[in-house]
Amino acid sequence: MPPSSSSIRKAVESYLARHPDERDALTGLLAMLERPIDVTARTALPGHITCGAVVIDRQGRVLHIRHRATGDLVLTTGGHVESEDRTLLAAALREVSEGAGIPPAALCLTRQMLGSPLDIDVHGITANPSENEPAHRHYDFRYVFCLAGEEPPAITLRDEEVSGAQWLTLPEVTSPTLRAKLLRAQLDGQPEPLNASALLHDGHGRYLLHLRDHKDGIWEPWTLALLGGGREPGDSCLEATLRRELAEEAPGLEPVSLMPYAVEKAVGVDGLTVPVVIYAGCWHGDADAVDLREGVLLKWFTVDTLDRLRLSPGLGDLIRRHAAEHPAVEGPPDTARPLTGTGPAGTVPHIVGVHLHLERDGKVLLGLRHPDSAYAGSLWHALAGHLEAEAATAGLAREAHEEAGLVIDPADLELVHTVHTVDRPGARPRMQLFFRPRHWEGTPEVREPDRCLRWEWFSAEDLPEPIVPYTRVAIEGVRAGRAYSELGWSR
Repeated sequence: MPPSSSSIRKAVESYLARHPDERDALTGLLAMLERPIDVTARTALPGHITCGAVVIDRQGRVLHIRHRATGDLVLTTGGHVESEDRTLLAAALREVSEGAGIPPAALCLTRQMLGSPLDIDVHGITANPSENEPAHRHYDFRYVFCLAGEEPPAITLRDEEVSGAQWLTLPEVTSPTLRAKLLRAQLDGQPEPLNASALLHDGHGRYLLHLRDHKDGIWEPWTLALLGGGREPGDSCLEATLRRELAEEAPGLEPVSLMPYAVEKAVGVDGLTVPVVIYAGCWHGDADAVDLREGVLLKWFTVDTLDRLRLSPGLGDLIRRHAAEHPAVEGPPDTARPLTGTGPAGTVPHIVGVHLHLERDGKVLLGLRHPDSAYAGSLWHALAGHLEAEAATAGLAREAHEEAGLVIDPADLELVHTVHTVDRPGARPRMQLFFRPRHWEGTPEVREPDRCLRWEWFSAEDLPEPIVPYTRVAIEGVRAGRAYSELGWSR
């Protein structure tokens, strides 16, 4: 199945956001994308999409090939999209593999482009009566790759029309428009990790694994793997990438002390080499209680069960290495056993949330949640978070510093209201604890922009809308001097 018009349109609009002066040149393509046709088919007229690859080595040089007919050096081979090409990026990879013998595994994406086209070149193709082909346009999507290895791979030219290959420095690139974009992007050919995964453990010998969906387009489908994903343009760093992915895949799962542990190499869905930074962190939560948004299940496993599991490549060795370097600590029975709510019959574990009720001059602090936030998108909410294996006051002090840069001594926090809430029948109940600090330092700042867009002070008598319902209930309860409220329960 060819790439969809919607995915191509998204790629074009993303490209035009970087190069708005080229919109007129791409007007014809945008118009074709509105029609019910396959714009990648070579029969599409008055033009269609082709794809090419720009390959940069570790010295920052770009691969060119020489045509026999003209003797000119041009970019690495490109061509038409074929029926087996799942994406335009896959078409570019196939072309460089067929035309120059460079397999996808020898290549990596670049941080600057992240799989978006570096250039969309529009040029005319003269009529070819022998092929019954009229004059038309090519919209050539050019994707840039760097080499995964230190040394350039062997170039195997398979086209009878080409006679040689040469690596040219950026100022020597033969295409003026491409040369300008390469120089502007400051591509140096050095591969760097663009994916991040979380190696989460509980300190007692258990590791958290995620069973991926079994469907097309999923990286390593139907295997147990680590949570994580690829960098996006708005991510400030790879840790931000990982925390965004965790919020999207498993909202509420917020590990303690994520630290880089290793860099592993994987093979992506298009066959590219993908360097992945593995962040190790500790989490003591109930995997069954996580609201998993992607994949099939989330489960704790011990090292001695790894041989019986279908794991993503290399994961078993990675976990065993980490376990050998971080021996499990013995703990009391209630921390050493699985945290799956094995209490008395009828017991239902509750999720505990901690919230900051911060007052200044009769006003309370609220944050506007990011529209893409996994919880309460575009709503006003108190500074909040979920507890790990920590005291409630310590957890809230940590959240206040991580989210807003505030410094609060846990000993200065006093409980001012509790909301016992349930979102819907059958959902996991929650205890929402609101604490007020007797003393605090700092000015609220946005430190997690993927979750909160801004902090503002509001009169407790005139709260903004829309606001998280239980946050309003808690603030009104504090004003009224009530210690406890219930929300969502049927009576």
